[in-house]
Amino acid sequence: MTSSNSLIAAACLLAFSCVEKTSEIDYTDWSHYGGPVDGSRYSALTQINKENVAQLEVAWTYHTGDATERSQIQCQPIVVNGLLYATTPKLNVFALDAATGEEVWRFDPFQILGGENSWAGTNRGVSYWEEGEDKRILFTAGNWLMAVNALTGEPILSFGDQGKVDLRKDLDTDLEDFLLTSNSPGVVFEDKLILGMRLSEGLDAAPGHIRAYNIKTGKREWIFHTIPQEGQAGYETWDPKHIRQIGGANNWAGMTVDYARGIVYVPTGSATYDFWGGYRTGDNLYANSLLALDARTGKRIWHFQAIHHDVWDRDFPANPNLIRIQKDGKWIDAVAQISKQGMTYVFDRESGEPIWPIIETPVTQSVMPGEVSSKTQPIPSLPEPFMNMVYGEKDILNLTPEWEKDIRNQLANGIIGDTWAPPHPEQPIVLFPGMDGGGEWGGASFDPETQTMYINANQIPWLITMTPNANFDNAGLSIYTNYCGNCHGLDRKGNPPALPSLLGLKDKYTTDSLDQLLRKGRGAMPAFSHISKEERGILIDYLLGKADAGDKKELEAESAKLYPRYYMKGYQRLTTKEGIYGSNPPWGLLTAIDMNTGLKKWQIPLGSIDSLKTMGFENTGIENYGGPVATAGGVLFIAATKDEKVRAFDKETGKLLWEAQLPAAGHATPAVYEKNGKQYLVIACGGGKGTKSGDAYVAFALPD
Repeated sequence: MTSSNSLIAAACLLAFSCVEKTSEIDYTDWSHYGGPVDGSRYSALTQINKENVAQLEVAWTYHTGDATERSQIQCQPIVVNGLLYATTPKLNVFALDAATGEEVWRFDPFQILGGENSWAGTNRGVSYWEEGEDKRILFTAGNWLMAVNALTGEPILSFGDQGKVDLRKDLDTDLEDFLLTSNSPGVVFEDKLILGMRLSEGLDAAPGHIRAYNIKTGKREWIFHTIPQEGQAGYETWDPKHIRQIGGANNWAGMTVDYARGIVYVPTGSATYDFWGGYRTGDNLYANSLLALDARTGKRIWHFQAIHHDVWDRDFPANPNLIRIQKDGKWIDAVAQISKQGMTYVFDRESGEPIWPIIETPVTQSVMPGEVSSKTQPIPSLPEPFMNMVYGEKDILNLTPEWEKDIRNQLANGIIGDTWAPPHPEQPIVLFPGMDGGGEWGGASFDPETQTMYINANQIPWLITMTPNANFDNAGLSIYTNYCGNCHGLDRKGNPPALPSLLGLKDKYTTDSLDQLLRKGRGAMPAFSHISKEERGILIDYLLGKADAGDKKELEAESAKLYPRYYMKGYQRLTTKEGIYGSNPPWGLLTAIDMNTGLKKWQIPLGSIDSLKTMGFENTGIENYGGPVATAGGVLFIAATKDEKVRAFDKETGKLLWEAQLPAAGHATPAVYEKNGKQYLVIACGGGKGTKSGDAYVAFALPD
């Protein structure tokens, strides 16, 4: 760190210590998911600033060498004692010299997991812990939690069972065969790792309970039941007949710890089945909630539920921000949670009281057979939404007459203009914001110097179309719909290139090779090793187009599983046949909100589409995944966009200061750190989400 940076960082810490109840936070540190310990995605480093950011150049590039078709890197690196820790597309964990990008060590978890466990899913980071000379990196691969030596990469065999813990166990359930992984890193508190998980979206899903593991032994220390068990608070908000067969209500987005208070803040997602909740009548606590738990014991301190009885897949998408703001002349320690629905919910950290009123508002009621929707939903009065909240007539794409006609034809029988319109048995609804937000997993950045929050968002309409299960005339279609239909659609056409078509598989696969793919998974496609051999065989026959895909009645009698009475036909953005989003731009947004007042400071389009630029359509914005980082140098950094660029903006005005082309889309959150007196910005360039895949981490710095 330069002497000037040291003085500024010290002044920053002194200023905050005068008003901050919590312990002093080192905002030059980047050792946690979200950077500093408060998850703020903020850096007090100032060597790179508004005046010189345009001089940034590539300092080093590290190629992982294991990218595959449709692979991704969503990892935000952490930096501890000069080493940068991150993961590859195939979830090897590695350490680099943070100044040079030179590899120090690399660990392939499948050396000890074996070939049957070759699917690991996406990964957004790792966790660091130390006690004296014992320094560990904790991470997940597939359904396994693992620990390695932070200095050497050697597995710590005393952790769990020979260095690994099976996350399918110790869930307080009768079953252990689940699709389960953990794509966001756990948070470290004392000698505990508190962890969430990603689950299936169907009725085969595990319950999304929150667990803490002893970092030294791998043993479970505590569990919080996000789907309450009989006798626990919240049990009355479920249908007791089916509650033990309902899954989800999981934390896949990450968590944030208030270390001084010993509170971990845990956002949760929806309960299954996402789009028809006939088996889960009631509000369904603690799905779609922000939980404040005692980090030592797992006991609930307070909670807030943002969506009652979710039928829109409105998971909380990112770990919350711990913020300190001034309201009515008083400093308040608060926690702020962004959402897919384009709203931010802000609470007192200790009491859970909303900082601004949150109003239970009457909403449209469901007419789906068997469905009982919530009469109201909680709407925050402030902060202002960070995107448009309604898709109406004026929002229908009209850049060209041809595109407008295409979208209007698709909406001929559709329901628009109602943010809270529930799925309908006969008409498609436009879901806006769409299933990928609004806010997404990249999260928000909070500047403690100016009390400003920065949020990037997608402003794209999606369609939800429902179909009755009663129309399925064979087990193959029913099993396919339960496990594959949400992503690839009931017509199996997918949504290329992100979600490939499953038509014509008989020309590409044999029974054995398709069975291997289903058991092992590949890229973003999960492994289906958890489903029974019988179900997998019927599914394979169906995908390969064999005439008899099984007898449904015999299967149901044997499995005794719940299947929804209605299914969603598949994840579908509303687009023209050319792939142009079905709303008027901007489609990607970057917003600054003054968290002292809850009012927007500025909002700009984020990203661009070259083909539309040539047609004269500027400032359209584009779909984006990954978060921003604000700095004391006056700069806001973000990649995220599908146009494969990283950008720097003036954090006070939103003016573009610099941009650089990346080798693949940076669908991740950058890391900002200093080593040997030099400040670096590093971004994972893994692509995916319909863009070409990549294998690079690219670091930028000022020239020597």
